[in-house]
Amino acid sequence: MAPLLKGKNQSLRKENNIMQRIKNILYVATSGSVSDAALEQAVALAGNNQASLTVVGVIDKIPANLNLKTRVLSPEDYLAYIVEVHLNELQELVSPWKSNAVEIQAKVLIGISFLSVIREVLRNGHDLVIKTAENGGLLDRVFGSDDMHLLRKCPCPVWLVKSGSPKAYHRMMAAVDADDMYAPKELNTRHQLNLQILEMASSLALSNFSELHIVYAWFDFSEASMRGFARTPEDEIIAYVEEVRQHHEQKFKALIDKVINKLGQDVLEYLKPQTHLLKGLPLNEIPALASKINIDLVVMGTLSRTGISGIFMGNTAETILNQLNCSLRAIKPPGFISPITLED
Repeated sequence: MAPLLKGKNQSLRKENNIMQRIKNILYVATSGSVSDAALEQAVALAGNNQASLTVVGVIDKIPANLNLKTRVLSPEDYLAYIVEVHLNELQELVSPWKSNAVEIQAKVLIGISFLSVIREVLRNGHDLVIKTAENGGLLDRVFGSDDMHLLRKCPCPVWLVKSGSPKAYHRMMAAVDADDMYAPKELNTRHQLNLQILEMASSLALSNFSELHIVYAWFDFSEASMRGFARTPEDEIIAYVEEVRQHHEQKFKALIDKVINKLGQDVLEYLKPQTHLLKGLPLNEIPALASKINIDLVVMGTLSRTGISGIFMGNTAETILNQLNCSLRAIKPPGFISPITLED
């Protein structure tokens, strides 16, 4: 991407700072996290946003009935020893970045991993969780069980960095849903979520000097019935499908225009995002396009069609996530309340 004039660069940095609201990042260290690309992303993001960064490791509770072979340590003392060992490891992990102008705190959490992380978010008001994506194992899924729990239940955005991902993202994708066939309350929630997705994706693309692709996949079930039992003439089907396509195109364009008005024309002119209006089921089309054009990071929302109070993301979102082979930044809708509480 060609460099801009100095004055315009300063204007874009100002716009980017306005878009960024991240001030309190939580990085979850996992086994093998040394020189992890996810940690580098976390440190860089904290520096760019003048944000604080907390690096945590999670260890299991020590069972009260643990039969320690040595009688020197009680279960409590043994747990304290394990915590100290892990804390030293975390301190060593972050030591290469201690000289940076980034406030980094190391902490050890005790308990079930995803529960401990979510409760840490609730206790200390973290606005972003970053961790390396687990290997899901079954069907070579990128995201494992802890990751899926975080995506479903964590109250703040979750950034899962695929192991081996590049330090700089060259192509990013923002996946939105511009469909208007929802109840008014849900339609407003989805609209606000779309704006959050596009705002965050634009900010990340600016920071990484990346290509930005915006995708919306639509599907009309009437076409199949028209070709099936209705036996509608083909020319009528073609005309109907084109009318539906134009409707979705209009809604998609209106969403992009809303973002242009919010972020400023300079930002969008610089990014020159490529838009993709795809005909087909989102659960098929979005992962296929991400793979085809070698997307490094997908920014998308996690929202069940049943509304914002549900625990689960919905079958479409989860199916898309399980097919992605890249890093992911998932955003919750406004008003989302985690089903996890600080109480045991």
